Amino acid sequence: MFDAAFFLPLFAENVAFDFAPIADYLGAADYLGLAFVAVWGAYCCVLLWRRISQLLFSSEDEQDAFLDEVQQLLAQNKIDELVELCDGDPRVLPQLTLVGLKHRRLPVMKLRNTLAERFQRDTLAELDYRNSWIQTIIKAAPMLGLFGTVIGMMGAFSKLSLSTEVSPDKLAADIMFALITTAIGLSVAIPLVLATVSTNIKIGRLEDFVGSGLTRLAEIFGGK
Repeated sequence: MFDAAFFLPLFAENVAFDFAPIADYLGAADYLGLAFVAVWGAYCCVLLWRRISQLLFSSEDEQDAFLDEVQQLLAQNKIDELVELCDGDPRVLPQLTLVGLKHRRLPVMKLRNTLAERFQRDTLAELDYRNSWIQTIIKAAPMLGLFGTVIGMMGAFSKLSLSTEVSPDKLAADIMFALITTAIGLSVAIPLVLATVSTNIKIGRLEDFVGSGLTRLAEIFGGK
């Protein structure tokens, strides 16, 4: 029969090995990973905020003034001037106005549904894609911090297994590394969580503005 006790001494002799060189490489890689996700997360947040600002009117009065101009040009059948007004404007309603021009023969409710679907597909889907990168980083940063914690503790236990007398400063270095990576991972994730809350508020404001604008835009095209 198989006797596991026979192999235990051999296994115990091979368990102790110097993990320090491996820990150094993994620790450097972990620091690089944390630095990358921190920079990438901040970059994604800035891009998302700027993109939302490009899509949104600064105020509801400004949006109403734009819709008034659209209604006036459409009532005067100045289609070319209306296209010129909207063309090149990255904000949502001007772009949806161009879509409405192409489908202005549709009934009002069907036109509004078409514009809403276009808003969902072209705008909200893009924002959701950008936001998904931030959510991924929020999850990845603490995991990288935890990975550093495991590496640091493995390095400390490796030193203990190799020698009965280990200087406290060597153990403290590994333990400090474990704590620092954990702290960095949390310090990356927590601000991004707060930034995501702010971003979701901006997206909600965009949806409210565009929702009210779509209703009036469909009525404008319906009453042309």
